[in-house]
Amino acid sequence: MTSTDPILESDLNAYVDDQLAVGRRIEVEAYLSERPETAAQVMRDLRVRDELRLALADHRTVTREATRDAARLLERSLSHRRFSSAFRRAATIAFLVAAGWTAHAVLGPFGATEVVASTPPPAFVEEAVRAHKTTLLRDTMTSQPETETFDPAEIRSATAIILPDLPKSWGVIDTQVFPSAYGPSVELVLEPNKDERLSLFAVRPGSFAVQHVLLFHADNARAAYWQIGDVAYALVSESRKADDLAETARDLSRTLY
Repeated sequence: MTSTDPILESDLNAYVDDQLAVGRRIEVEAYLSERPETAAQVMRDLRVRDELRLALADHRTVTREATRDAARLLERSLSHRRFSSAFRRAATIAFLVAAGWTAHAVLGPFGATEVVASTPPPAFVEEAVRAHKTTLLRDTMTSQPETETFDPAEIRSATAIILPDLPKSWGVIDTQVFPSAYGPSVELVLEPNKDERLSLFAVRPGSFAVQHVLLFHADNARAAYWQIGDVAYALVSESRKADDLAETARDLSRTLY
């Protein structure tokens, strides 16, 4: 039975810390789905948490035990909202800079590359990459005409998927709807610059989450993916550098708030 208890600040903190029972977590997610500003703050908190965890994982072989213990304490502290956003950012930067200098001392300069997801990506990311490759195949076939008509309102009405606002200079080369496990997905083939192709894939993955942009490499393609509420997105490219693709994905994600 659904609880009628109000969602408190402590519930949001526990949600970020992965300390809620499944039933209460569902109630928090329903609460966040109706409050975009609060969901955005939770997303920022999750990003701080994940960046710290990733930094700890990347540097566990080169940092001293005392440094790791201090970082874990910092990670727990940052999840509590009594600290201001400015403090959280400053503390995170300070830790990451310290960890970076430690790695520099042991591994030498330029010992690290761009950050990618350290765990397997969600299934929708692989769907996005497959859709991207299918689009490239379609592009070589004269019998498969492109559909350049792009109506975000029509897509939202038909699929319940909200697409991000695109830069005015970008062209929409093709619009396709694909089947997926939890309803239709949408793929846009975009042309940010002449002869450059990006694929924007959006789908309802069947779960609620607030996930900041992460990177995934698959063969020759890169995907920058994120999720806001019950809709997930992936920006796929075979030409853009990882950092540039991730920053572009962040710009698109900001238009959804």
